Amino acid sequence: MTLEILTSDSLGTVRHGFFTRRGGASSGVFQGLNCGSGSSDQREIVEINRARVAAAMNVPPSHLVGVHQIHSATVVTVDAPLSEKPRADALVTATPGLALSVLTADCQPVLFADADAGVIGAAHAGWRGALDGVLAATVDAMEALGAKRDNITAVIGPCISQRAYEVGPDFIDSFLAEDPYFARYFANGMDDRMQFDLPGFGLNRLRAAGVGHAEWTRHCTYSDPDRFYSYRRTTHAKEADYGRLIATITL
Repeated sequence: MTLEILTSDSLGTVRHGFFTRRGGASSGVFQGLNCGSGSSDQREIVEINRARVAAAMNVPPSHLVGVHQIHSATVVTVDAPLSEKPRADALVTATPGLALSVLTADCQPVLFADADAGVIGAAHAGWRGALDGVLAATVDAMEALGAKRDNITAVIGPCISQRAYEVGPDFIDSFLAEDPYFARYFANGMDDRMQFDLPGFGLNRLRAAGVGHAEWTRHCTYSDPDRFYSYRRTTHAKEADYGRLIATITL
């Protein structure tokens, strides 16, 4: 099956892609393009999947770079392929030929570009990372490389949507303790539960960081099992493990 790559016109001519699960070599619960080496999928199969992504991005597999994601606000600046993955949740570069990548399965994959300055970024932003500032930190790191924040485009790819993201009181309290304004990203659910708007919150954080343009592709990972992996859907189905989607961008 051919790879399915979602793109945004807003990122212009900068090569990028939010890859769906279609077109991969994995089987079973990982059926498709599982790019997560942290999953229990066969390592050789994951490497085949990653090599397909690298080929689609027109880079060698060694130049498809990522990080060991820890739900933090840590950003690394890279100018060469990485021998080991640093513990972080975002990458930025001004070096052509490197494809920055993040892995997700409900969290937000966010791709950034200031095409005029030749600076790009990629961030993994779950609720914790988004609340702690990973998106603003990515913009700061891009600016340190010469980007202008009002010339940065940021696109949120497939992630869990509000209708699928039920949370409890403790979760809500974490946000309200930071800023009561964040209540607007919660809608009433059943009993004491609420529905959290993760991409809406991500867009708020990007705009607060001063980017020139921010958008969400409006794809829900939970609601489309044929195209996307979803940690929450896997949990509800009591499956043993789940695949990871990859998003990547290169100069």
